[in-house]
Amino acid sequence: QVQLVESGGGLVQPGGSLRLSCAASGSIFSISAMAWYRQAPGKEREWVATIFRGGSPNYADSVKGRFTISRDNVKSTVYLQMNSLKPEDTAVYYCNLGLYSDPRYWGQGTQVTVSS
Repeated sequence: QVQLVESGGGLVQPGGSLRLSCAASGSIFSISAMAWYRQAPGKEREWVATIFRGGSPNYADSVKGRFTISRDNVKSTVYLQMNSLKPEDTAVYYCNLGLYSDPRYWGQGTQVTVSS
């Protein structure tokens, strides 16, 4: 019923930028806040940013001022613009519900590697 597909990751040098996309199918996008999460090797998955239905964002302190979350409700897509990337941003990035993640909705994620 609900599928989330992340894309846009890649290899970037420190200080560089990437724009991630999360395309949603099903009805959940129109109802729910959406969020980006990430999981680095050997670490638990952590919350990165949330965007509410009307477009208001919240960010983790670690990315505040560098990342921008946005959404296109017509395209059912949520984006994460990542600027001034640091090696510690290296992780697999996932999207899911914004208030609480639903284990049914985890997609394949998209790998972001920040390295020189």
